[in-house]
Amino acid sequence: MPEEPEVETEKLHEAIHEELEKEGGRLLRRIALTTALLAALAAIASLRAGATVNQALVLKTEATRLQAEASDQWAFYQAKGIKASVQEASATPWSAAGKEPPAKFAEERERYRQEQAEIKKKAEEKERERDAKEREAEHLLHTHHGFANAVALFQVSIALGAVAALTRNRPIWFGSLALGAAGLVVFATALFA
Repeated sequence: MPEEPEVETEKLHEAIHEELEKEGGRLLRRIALTTALLAALAAIASLRAGATVNQALVLKTEATRLQAEASDQWAFYQAKGIKASVQEASATPWSAAGKEPPAKFAEERERYRQEQAEIKKKAEEKERERDAKEREAEHLLHTHHGFANAVALFQVSIALGAVAALTRNRPIWFGSLALGAAGLVVFATALFA
């Protein structure tokens, strides 16, 4: 009967596997840690993107309401102008007949003109408020795009991290880190804009 080999191949195989695991395990832990950090940043950026777009929509809705109120004021302004014109037209037959029109026509016409001036101020104020809400909403939408771009960069970075972990390829991991850093810059720019 042949004798068994003196060198235990099973132990040698385990030792080689352990050494590979040590080296590969360290890399995998680093990839896992950076990927987890990138995922946390992506979640924060995603929340900020959602919050800013929601705020922008609220402001857009408020601007629409203010526009409706301004339109109502302008319609009221026109109605007062029509009423003033009616008072003026009512005085015309008196003037055509060579008679002095009753003073109430001129008084009413003047009252409508004064009311028009007040209504015009209100309408213009509503339009200024609307414009301010629109500007703020546009700024928030711009900020939202920054957060959304950061989320996209973080997601691609996370995907590259997964590929790096599966292939144990350092250059792919470095690419993941580079994209993650770019995402962090875009996120910080949007956050402090």
